[in-house]
Amino acid sequence: MDCPAFTLTLPSEPRMLSVARTFVEAVCQAHRLERSLTHSLVLVTGEAFTNIVRHAHRDVPQAQMEIGVQILPDAIALTFQDEGAPFDLAAVPELAPGELRIGGRGVYLMRTLMDELSCAPRTGQAGNTLRMVKRLQPVQPIQAAG
Repeated sequence: MDCPAFTLTLPSEPRMLSVARTFVEAVCQAHRLERSLTHSLVLVTGEAFTNIVRHAHRDVPQAQMEIGVQILPDAIALTFQDEGAPFDLAAVPELAPGELRIGGRGVYLMRTLMDELSCAPRTGQAGNTLRMVKRLQPVQPIQAAG
């Protein structure tokens, strides 16, 4: 089965946030994904983009990031490749919603809204690959009454 994949490379600048979000939203709309799924994917895109700009690329002038969207038969995969220092996702504490502070919701939202979340060093170059997967709910056939 064909698994369409789309990529976009952007400069790591806060003003590019709307471009990143619009890219993911456009792919979702083109594939007629459910509105609530699209909203979740756009939300985590914004959180990932912002975290990369603020943290991974803080000391990397002129850095770029690549955003990937892949439509799989049973899931949607988002990837973000940055040029920052190694990042250990496991080191980010699991916070309860009541413990959240301003600026501390990004990873929490990613963990909550997505089914899989991982971050690993890029192969062959500096940076990280953040991967988020949202599994699709199977369509239930409508049963005839009677």
